[in-house]
Amino acid sequence: MATENLFSGVLTNRDATPRVKINSSLSGMMQAVVGTLECGTGDLGSTYRMVQVPSNCRIDQILLYSDDLGTTGLADIGVYQTTENGSAVVDADFFASAVDMKAAALNGTDVTHESTVYGLEDAEKPLWQALGLTADSNRMYDIVLTTTEAFQAAGTITLKVRYAV
Repeated sequence: MATENLFSGVLTNRDATPRVKINSSLSGMMQAVVGTLECGTGDLGSTYRMVQVPSNCRIDQILLYSDDLGTTGLADIGVYQTTENGSAVVDADFFASAVDMKAAALNGTDVTHESTVYGLEDAEKPLWQALGLTADSNRMYDIVLTTTEAFQAAGTITLKVRYAV
């Protein structure tokens, strides 16, 4: 097998002639948003709007925290239009699909790439591009948790999203 000398997109742009401007979201300051709410029991198909992020952000990490929600409970984590933009689902399991919230309390479980819809190859892309859009929509999006199996017990859910713009 040959030895290779490979460069990430950031370093390829740095070394290009002429130099290609590096997107600030790849080397900029991180921001974070946190949303917490109380979930009920038996609410299959419920949507919990946790936080909003701008379309031009690069998602770095999504951490999920929850109380022990009993013996049943699965959830997707995805992207929705804001209520101002009609509340429609963009991709319900963009980040995570059928996350097990019934086995025990979650303490910062990283669900950023759990569903593989938002794959590792998307890590350098702004959200609008990772969603498959051809141009930045210049809008905010909600990150939403949707129950795909009802929670057996009520409890607290927190979502922390780290991103750069």
